[in-house]
Amino acid sequence: MCPSVSAVEGEGQGRIFQRFPEKDWEDSPFPQGIELFCQPSGWQLVPERQPASFFVAVLTDINSERHYCACFTFWEGLDNLQAEPSEVDEVDEEPAVIQPAKLFAPKSLVLVSRLDYTEVFRNCLGLIYTIHVDGLSVPLETVIGNLLTCVIPIAGGSQRTITLGAGDRQVIQTPISDSLPVSGSSVAQLFRQLGIINVLYLFCAALTEHKILFLSSSYQRLTDACRGLLAIMFPLKYSFTYVPILPGKLLEVLSTPTPFIIGVNSFFRSETQELLDVIIADLDGGTVTIPECVHISLLPEPLLQQTQTALSMVLDPELEVADQAFPPVSTQPSALKIQDKEIRAVFLWLFARLFQGYRWCLHIIRIHPEPVIRFHKAAFLGQKALSEDDFLMKVLDGMAFAGFVSERGPPYRATDLFDELVANEGERIRQEEACPHKVMNHVKELAEQLFKNENPYPAVAMHKVQRPSENTQSTGQNQTPFPVLEEVTVQLYIDHAAAKLKTAPPVVKAELKGMVPSGPPLGDIVDRNGNVMANSARRLEVVRNCITYIFENKMLEAKKLMPAVLRALKGRAARVCLTQELNQHVLQNRAVLDDQQFDYIVRMMNCTLQDCSHMDEHGIAAALLPLVTAFCRKLGAGITQFAYSCVQEHMVWTNMQFWEAMFYSDVQNHIRALYLETEDQEGTGDIREVSALELASEQNRLWPTLSKEMQTERVQKEESTVFSQAIHYANRMSYLLLPLDTSKNRLLRSSGLGDVESVSNSYVTNSIAGSMAESYDTESGFEDAESSDVANSVVRFINRFVDKVCNESGVTNEHLKALHTMIPDIVQMHIETLDAVHRESKRLPPIQKPKLLTPTLLPGEELVMDGMRVHLIPDGRDEATGVMGGPPLLPAEGAIFLTTYRLIFKGTPTDPLVGEQVVTRSFPIASLTKEKRISVSLPTDQFVQEGLQLRSCTFQLMKIAFDEEVASDLSEVFRKHMHKLRYPQHVKGTFAFTVGQCGKMVVEHKTKDKNQSLKTLSKNLVKSAKRTIGRQYVTRKKYSPPSWENRSSLQSELDEDEISVSEEVDQSTLTLSSTIRSSDRQTMSNVVERACCRDYQRLGLGTLSNSLTRSKNEPFRISTANRIYTVCRSYPGLLIVPQSIPDSTIHRICRCYRQNRFPVVCWRNSRTKAVLLRSAGLHAKGVVGFFKSPNAPTAVPSQADSTSLEQEKYLQAIISSMPSYSENSGRNTLSGFTSTHMSTSGGAKVISLSQPKVSGKARNPPRGKWGSIRGSGRLSAYNPDVGTRLAGKESPQPNGGPSEALFLRQQKTYLYIIGDKAQLKGGKQDSFQQWEVVPIEVCDVRQVKNSFKKLMKACVPSSQPPTPEMSFLRCLEDSEWMLHRVLQVSVQVVELLDQGSSVMVSLEDGWDVTTQVVSLVQLLSDPYYRTFDGFRLLVEKEWLSFGHRFSHRGAQTLGSQSSGFTPVFLQFLDCVHQIHLQFPMEFEFSQYYLKFLAYHYVSNRFRTFLLDSDYERIELGVLYEEKGDRKSPQVCKSVWDYIDRLHKKTPVFYNYMFCPEEDEVLRPYTFISNLKVWDFYMEDPLSEGPSYDWEGRSRQERMAEETADKPDTGPKSQRRIVWPCYDSLSKVVPDAITKLLEDLQSLESELGQMSEKWKDTWDKIKTTQRTETKLESRVSSLLMSSNLSHQRRSQGVYLQESSVGSSINLALDCEASSTSTPVAGRPSTSTLYSQFQSTESENRSFEGILYKKGALLKPWKPRWFVLDKTKHQLRYYESRQDKECKGVIELADVESVTPGTPTMGAPKNIEEKAFFDLKTTKRVYYFCAQDSQNAQLWVDSVQSCLSDA
Repeated sequence: MCPSVSAVEGEGQGRIFQRFPEKDWEDSPFPQGIELFCQPSGWQLVPERQPASFFVAVLTDINSERHYCACFTFWEGLDNLQAEPSEVDEVDEEPAVIQPAKLFAPKSLVLVSRLDYTEVFRNCLGLIYTIHVDGLSVPLETVIGNLLTCVIPIAGGSQRTITLGAGDRQVIQTPISDSLPVSGSSVAQLFRQLGIINVLYLFCAALTEHKILFLSSSYQRLTDACRGLLAIMFPLKYSFTYVPILPGKLLEVLSTPTPFIIGVNSFFRSETQELLDVIIADLDGGTVTIPECVHISLLPEPLLQQTQTALSMVLDPELEVADQAFPPVSTQPSALKIQDKEIRAVFLWLFARLFQGYRWCLHIIRIHPEPVIRFHKAAFLGQKALSEDDFLMKVLDGMAFAGFVSERGPPYRATDLFDELVANEGERIRQEEACPHKVMNHVKELAEQLFKNENPYPAVAMHKVQRPSENTQSTGQNQTPFPVLEEVTVQLYIDHAAAKLKTAPPVVKAELKGMVPSGPPLGDIVDRNGNVMANSARRLEVVRNCITYIFENKMLEAKKLMPAVLRALKGRAARVCLTQELNQHVLQNRAVLDDQQFDYIVRMMNCTLQDCSHMDEHGIAAALLPLVTAFCRKLGAGITQFAYSCVQEHMVWTNMQFWEAMFYSDVQNHIRALYLETEDQEGTGDIREVSALELASEQNRLWPTLSKEMQTERVQKEESTVFSQAIHYANRMSYLLLPLDTSKNRLLRSSGLGDVESVSNSYVTNSIAGSMAESYDTESGFEDAESSDVANSVVRFINRFVDKVCNESGVTNEHLKALHTMIPDIVQMHIETLDAVHRESKRLPPIQKPKLLTPTLLPGEELVMDGMRVHLIPDGRDEATGVMGGPPLLPAEGAIFLTTYRLIFKGTPTDPLVGEQVVTRSFPIASLTKEKRISVSLPTDQFVQEGLQLRSCTFQLMKIAFDEEVASDLSEVFRKHMHKLRYPQHVKGTFAFTVGQCGKMVVEHKTKDKNQSLKTLSKNLVKSAKRTIGRQYVTRKKYSPPSWENRSSLQSELDEDEISVSEEVDQSTLTLSSTIRSSDRQTMSNVVERACCRDYQRLGLGTLSNSLTRSKNEPFRISTANRIYTVCRSYPGLLIVPQSIPDSTIHRICRCYRQNRFPVVCWRNSRTKAVLLRSAGLHAKGVVGFFKSPNAPTAVPSQADSTSLEQEKYLQAIISSMPSYSENSGRNTLSGFTSTHMSTSGGAKVISLSQPKVSGKARNPPRGKWGSIRGSGRLSAYNPDVGTRLAGKESPQPNGGPSEALFLRQQKTYLYIIGDKAQLKGGKQDSFQQWEVVPIEVCDVRQVKNSFKKLMKACVPSSQPPTPEMSFLRCLEDSEWMLHRVLQVSVQVVELLDQGSSVMVSLEDGWDVTTQVVSLVQLLSDPYYRTFDGFRLLVEKEWLSFGHRFSHRGAQTLGSQSSGFTPVFLQFLDCVHQIHLQFPMEFEFSQYYLKFLAYHYVSNRFRTFLLDSDYERIELGVLYEEKGDRKSPQVCKSVWDYIDRLHKKTPVFYNYMFCPEEDEVLRPYTFISNLKVWDFYMEDPLSEGPSYDWEGRSRQERMAEETADKPDTGPKSQRRIVWPCYDSLSKVVPDAITKLLEDLQSLESELGQMSEKWKDTWDKIKTTQRTETKLESRVSSLLMSSNLSHQRRSQGVYLQESSVGSSINLALDCEASSTSTPVAGRPSTSTLYSQFQSTESENRSFEGILYKKGALLKPWKPRWFVLDKTKHQLRYYESRQDKECKGVIELADVESVTPGTPTMGAPKNIEEKAFFDLKTTKRVYYFCAQDSQNAQLWVDSVQSCLSDA
């Protein structure tokens, strides 16, 4: 240790007074400018004596060595300026300033040392001062001499005691390791002053090279803070400007552009204000100020968070237990010294995590004469998965890290704590990082080591240093100035000590060098977003398989896997796998491929490179580099194209760092190989792979032992290795930088093309390289450059590279020059070869397009336009695009076909993995709701194409883009045709009418005789009405044609128009009726039939019968007033009206109602006899006065006009028809009624159902207390009396309607009229009338239309939602598809009817909402309507006969186009679907049945839902088409017939859970939360399109079966993949029962048995199960109750005896309750029974016993023969009971049937005519029947079978 001491003093300018030694030490120059640092704020005289001060300034010399200047300053008095200066003071004076008498000047003792022992310095300088002040008897020269000659080792953990000869003693402990910083307690102080976050900001700022300035008023604190900041940066060393104390005179240093850490006294704070880019830490105020323009990159998460946690556990351990009720007693932080080490340990732990595995990224490029080491930054970031991280990038780029690499890189050196931590503790750190307490334990262990490093020995109290006595310090009187010392004496001491040192043994321990351990390599660290998926083995398998297929030339297989591979290549592991796999196919650096293989390999390479960043952090580009020069294809004679010419479009090739890293890694490998060889020769055959660093370390160890020649030889070998690699790389770079078409320059562009253009296009469009040239053109961004220009820029780039790497790796100058001359030749040569390749590559043939597939058409459907090639583009639905998993089925390439009935797209996905699947999307042309032009850019092409977006109300959407081969006028023609078909001039133009005709829209011939004009039709109807009715059912007393004028008296009217029965039959009527033409007779009987008289009879509403008598007092009758549609055109011909109302009244009152739709009865409750009526709303004009009549004392208001009287009479007649009314009529109920009415409601009851305000409680169904009491008395929670009694309060309805007490009072009204709120404004209630008007708000048609549009957009979005907020559920909510309103009203009406009040629904025009409500009410109240027949009847009666305007609402013709599509019927079906979901056991039909109707009511395939009323249907002649009249039986005109036929063949419409309860009234929940989105809106099976056109399906299946029958060589798996978005689920995964029936049938047909109809089988099973389980019914019913908890049948759970209980039903119920969607509710849409083509049971068309002669020499034997028309075969069995078929004769092979003759061994006693022969192509069969008739029958049957075929 060689300090130099000097005494300095002065004013204004300090100067050196004395220095020892006078000459510099030889190894340590004297630092310049030290006087500035002794008084950083300037030298000044002060009027008062200041206390002595001490601080340490740090100076850095030119060799970046630090010098620690300990300054001890004291103040000496000056008597006066005029006094003569004493001999000591050599001060530059500044007179002319008047000073006070006594002044004090500073004097400093400075100790300069290269070691940093603050305390020792303080003590030594203090001792010198004390000796001087207290005048001790020790000569100062001795003390200083001793101080200068103390020898202290730098490190090694020794302990020295020193004494300066003044009776003092100090112990110095040297740190064990020199490389670890010594911090004392400065780090802990720094954290105390600034806090955790602030220090972390400073830490990150220092590492990322920002400027940092500390402010404090204490100099010592500035030094400590800077020391602390440097200590936590270990193992990185700060290498920029570092001045802990900056003198005020040097403040301009702060505006330097380089980073720094500087401390400045707060005195200069104002001068630091204008620094814009400096981070200022104020130690006294505890703040860190970061300017706006400075962005500090913080540590990556989760490191930052974990570091903060650890630091707070060290600094504030109480924080963790602050909230505990019983906090532990001792949670004090450690002592400052220890805390300091703990904080440093946290940072050491942090760096160990950050730099974990860094040694695996070191490239050693030279070993001798000096190791040259480079760090592969990209690889390191890649393995850390932090390549995006700002902080780490900056740290690795920084100077500190460069220093770290050069200091810690060498493999052979001394190691320290950090090396051990990285090498051995990596695993522990990784496992513990998430657990703060384990981290703390580790930190404490590290802190111990750090503390031990600084204090290797236990503390010893050996310090003994005198301090100045108190009085001298305080008074400071009579102090003598500091004396001048004798230099000679001091010098003597120094010389004496130096002589001693020479003889003494060396004190410093020799450093132990060793090999630096590398630690574990970095494994596959999971990507930060947790992308473990990317490495899944399945993906790697796909990549491997695909490559294998390519090289085995299995191109189809490869094509299938390709998309999956391209997707997998997004993951790093798959990319690495690709490079490894490709490597295996390279032999001797070459692999020649054919065109297609080359294509695929290049595509994979491009895809791999596309996701690599320009840094190539995963080393993928590096691994591909040797491969792109290996794979090639022959283009022509002697011309080979290599893969590199097709993968140049990536940024990575233009990145200099990438090439350097590649170069260094190759050099390292070669040098390793070099030394491995030499070692092998020496015979150390080590099995383990030796890393390059280990080799280098060994070589470095041996280096000193080698001879000079050996050393130079090795140096030369290494140099030439590097040189040869440089030549190799010059070639490689020219390959990847020179474009195929060298007239285009790529390098000068700022960005590579990789980001602009997708990779695949340029290689696929023209096999490969042809179109690459064009793509450069468009993107290059500057004028065509000359080819020489390209060459020059490439040469320049390569030269730059060569210069850099050769200088770094020590290549000799001669070699470097040689390289520079070589490079232009290499480039030129390469350009020439490329020209030839480019020419040839242009000649490659283009790639083929897939062929168009033709769709299967239905019978009668014809193509209007042949297929046009289009692309089906994905829309907003994710399922098919592969987003939800699985390969993308869209986009698909195919063709669009326009037929007379549908619009069909059929094609194959462009993704080759699913390229063999067929994608179909179709919808009926009649359901097209919107068509708009769009322009589309396809992912495969760069062109934007025109397209169409077609939306259908069957919830289908097609986005198509026309292929470039489709002419634009063709697409126009397509649109015109489409419009023509969508909106025909007249209904007769729709498909249902034109089906089977040749494209032209011709009216059918056969309709001529039937479709007479309206006039004749009505004439006939009028004529024959009376007769027909007479003939069929009743006779009239007398009948005169109606003449409305002559009607006068009410009585006569009644007499005349009543249909009653008399016993005598009028002859004339009969004779007349027999003269009616048969067609008219047919028509009239049809009117009767169609007017649903059957239903009216069933309900007892008015019978038409020819039985004897009918009681006069039946309340209702069937009126024929509208038989020729004169009263109301949109009503049916026969209507139910009260018995007491004559037809004339009807004619009058109908005028009050809109569209003349007056109230008629449509249903009656069989129990309460309440009736349901329907009508339109009243006309708004004045007539509403009828409801608004003011309260008057008389029952008949005098001012009301006659019409209103008639109306009242009509309503009264309905009320009187109710039994409850007639029972009560004895008492004066009206007055009582009034009083209760007035008291309960106190006014008119206006209830709006639009937004029911139901309390939260109301939502819980009252199941608990009384919900399950449901006996014969039908106590239900709905009975208001019971409900109110039990609840003791108003019982709210669980249905979401208003609570009952509002709706139904205890005293019930006889008739409720549900009217439109808007119509009934201001209506007063007349308390004397027995009806009550309930105004409700209904959705008008416009609302339905708009809400449907929104619903379609929600379920079938045309594009991805613009914001995530517009999610599916949000759009669904916005659509306001208000089913719950309709359901609410319906449930209320059901309630009323069940209570015995009649209800009249009188809303809008009576044909939209009214129809919905009325039909739902009937469906809920009457189980009959929940069967097939009943539902059909309901729809025919309420929707078709009562004139719902199907054509108008469905916009089916040109005329109704403007009105738009309004799906009122769809809403009704959706409501039925909701009820079906809640009561799955109450419906005979399945959900599929509803979907089928929903699809076909808009499809126009059937005539059922065309036209607006029966009147229009009759006019067109479509209402009563005779059954036998069909010309083409396969074309069904009625949807019902079609359903019947299909139902016989397959159980697709049947609900297996059907198990109805007697007279069950359903009360569904109607809250929105109880409604489910109908899956009809969401289905999109791409495999076959919509599943509602069965002929098309069965044809497809037959074709599929035929192809499947072909023998398949490979083993067939029983399993198959089902894709929810592709397959029709119900078909490929049928429900259990369907599957069993299917299996049963296939087994039967295999055994050759007659298979039963599925329905028979099912019924049989059900009956047997019932009989078997009668005994178990109690058990099963209990089971039922537990299983059915989800399946609400009615309010309570109820137990059902005996009717269910079969195991099969139970199983289904469990299934249903667990999944809460009934299993059988899914339509089983598979054509299960393709064999059942028959309509009746003709499968066994003829059977009986025949004798058959055996083969040659065998006897005749009786056999049971079965003739099967369906299968077209004759089967025979041993006996009738036998199930095993003995043989089959195929009728197709039979040539003739002839009478035969008895042969030998024939049965006896049988006449000759009983024999007959059957000749087939193979042989002749001889038969014998029991007698001749029997034989004749057999022969005839067989003949008829043959002729049928």
